[in-house]
Amino acid sequence: MDYIMKTKARGFIIYEGPSLIDGAPIFVVALTQSGNVKTGNMIQTYIMLQDIEPLAANKTGADYSICGNCRHRGTPHNDPDRKTAKDRTCYVTLFHGPLNVYKQYKAGKYPKADNIAQIGNGRKVRLGTYGDPAAVPSSIWDALLSDCVDHTAYSHQSDIVTADYRPDLFMQSADTLEQAMTAWDRDERTFRVVSSVNDVQPGEILCPASAEAGHRVQCHDCGLCAGSSIKAKSIAIVAHGTGAKHF
Repeated sequence: MDYIMKTKARGFIIYEGPSLIDGAPIFVVALTQSGNVKTGNMIQTYIMLQDIEPLAANKTGADYSICGNCRHRGTPHNDPDRKTAKDRTCYVTLFHGPLNVYKQYKAGKYPKADNIAQIGNGRKVRLGTYGDPAAVPSSIWDALLSDCVDHTAYSHQSDIVTADYRPDLFMQSADTLEQAMTAWDRDERTFRVVSSVNDVQPGEILCPASAEAGHRVQCHDCGLCAGSSIKAKSIAIVAHGTGAKHF
């Protein structure tokens, strides 16, 4: 915290380099303050392409570099009247957080971190507020999490050989019950988007921060989405956000 106070920065660049999904140049910014109602005031990390703003990346399919095989990206197209991919079901609103972070990054507003561990020191950290953390060398996450209180993380990249998929850190984002069951057989924990509460399985619980669970707790105070580093049931959440109608 002293490190953050001394720099007075609202965010830090913690990685600039190739995507481990396809080699495209990406960056990661860690924001030190957040007003996110669901997650609470966690360190928020944004993973984005260096030279394509997030709406254009999603519309053209270039976001594969940071989102890989995630089905919630939608379908690329060249319709001039649409700003994002068709049938996109991702809950992240691109023209809010991601676009703002991208603009600030391009304007040089974020310094490069010279002590990544200090950013996470004593804090709760969200890996991949936007973007998949497996696109980034896990040494970056190990440093950020080394002195943190706890974290949340999710990845769709368990089947991409070049990705740095860490089931000990990440919840596997399962798109189907079959995928979830395969992960469970490997003693991995999953985070699964479902159509209704009736789809939740015995080995899962509803996300406690979700509307369907009564917003019992913020992610900041929950800590269940920390991969297999903790022993707990897997998590299910009913489709939500701006893209839920396409799920």
